[in-house]
Amino acid sequence: MNERLPEDAVLMLFGATGDLAKRKLLPGLFHLDGAGLMPKRYRIVGSAPAGTGADAESFGTYVHDVLKQFGRRDVTDLDWESFGSNLSFAPSSTDDLSELAAAVDRAEHGLDHPQRIIYLAVPPSAFLPMAQALGAAGLVNAGTKLIIEKPFGSDLASARELNEGLHRVFEEAQIFRIDHFLGKEGVQNVLVFRFGNGLFEPAWDRDHLQYVQVDVPEKLNVDDRGAFYEATGAFRDMVVTHLFQLLGYLAMEPPTDFDATSLHKAKLAVFEAMAPLDKDHVVFGQYEGYRSVAGVAKDSTVETFVAATVTIDNARWSGVPFYLRTGKAMAETRTTVTLGFKEPNMHMFDRSGVAAPACPNEIVFELADPGSVTIRFAAKQPGPTMDVEPVSMSFCYADSFTVAKDLEAYERLLHDVMLGDHTLFNDAPGIERLWEVAGPILESAPTPVPYAQGSWGPAAADGLLESNCWALPDDSTG
Repeated sequence: MNERLPEDAVLMLFGATGDLAKRKLLPGLFHLDGAGLMPKRYRIVGSAPAGTGADAESFGTYVHDVLKQFGRRDVTDLDWESFGSNLSFAPSSTDDLSELAAAVDRAEHGLDHPQRIIYLAVPPSAFLPMAQALGAAGLVNAGTKLIIEKPFGSDLASARELNEGLHRVFEEAQIFRIDHFLGKEGVQNVLVFRFGNGLFEPAWDRDHLQYVQVDVPEKLNVDDRGAFYEATGAFRDMVVTHLFQLLGYLAMEPPTDFDATSLHKAKLAVFEAMAPLDKDHVVFGQYEGYRSVAGVAKDSTVETFVAATVTIDNARWSGVPFYLRTGKAMAETRTTVTLGFKEPNMHMFDRSGVAAPACPNEIVFELADPGSVTIRFAAKQPGPTMDVEPVSMSFCYADSFTVAKDLEAYERLLHDVMLGDHTLFNDAPGIERLWEVAGPILESAPTPVPYAQGSWGPAAADGLLESNCWALPDDSTG
């Protein structure tokens, strides 16, 4: 394994007492430190508005408690000494970054030309005000990198406004738009599976595939995020971000190399070929009980479920539907991609005893870590006849690799930022194009159809698939 050590760094973590920092960022940085993947010399300067749960004196204790609650490994005295000694804290607001600037100056003492990494784990409405404040405070230099979370705007106009505002302070090469889906081992394995194996790449096209499904149901309901969901909805939160990005990986032409420039170019070509969504091929749903959630309007028409058919108008994919589905309060939590192959032209074997659809050939990627790949095909039943039976064979990361040494999505992406590698991040042209594709639905959204909690969503979603069917629920779920 070839591992590069990042250059010295000072990481400014805005929203250091927020949920994302607690659950993912601070535990992720701690795990990177234990894995020897942090810079030889680094400092983490936490920041949040005064009165939000930590200060310069208590921040170390706060982080220690967070790691004990959310970390993936034990917090030993030796590990804590290595990590905790690099922590500091300074309050901040868009009106006053003076204490943070002083803390960063102190943190840089003894480091060798450290890069500055700024993580804005804050609401999207604060991105531009904070970026402007950082520039005015002199905290942005040629070695600064900015990380922001989705959503990157709420439509094409706001995405362009965000990009233009960020570019007044940062160069595009300094901006890292993070999508944790792209940091998953299983997602990256889709690329290796396809492009690293001559067995599969020749069949990855319209001549062989009947359909492609990207299915991301969640058992969790909106819970305490009612206000957020009212402002965002499942379409903006999941489809225009995670699911479209997965589609880009699945449908791209072979890139010239595995680097940022090549992958972004290949993905953008897919996005440019995507037809704008058609309202007649999109189903919105809302789970029963959503309107009782705190922060949700009693007459809300916000969707908690989306199913859509996407078409890609190019030589490779013309005529192949891409079915996308995601929703809250559903029967299972899965992140599944299914490629369904066309039936053979000659049906010489007896399939009369096999329930329809008869022995579909499918490749199924389970992308939730540690991930797996299953190939479903037909095999002969033992005995004197040529009857066939559906069977499968699977590869599972947990059975084949030491997954204890893997990196969670945020850990991989944080490490990539420190190395300056944009490969697994979004870029401005791709984001703006996807908002264009989504435009017709944003302008005239379908009316959400009610569905029961714990179900697979409204039955209307089944009508999108014509003669096909959803790969989930599979045989194990009924």
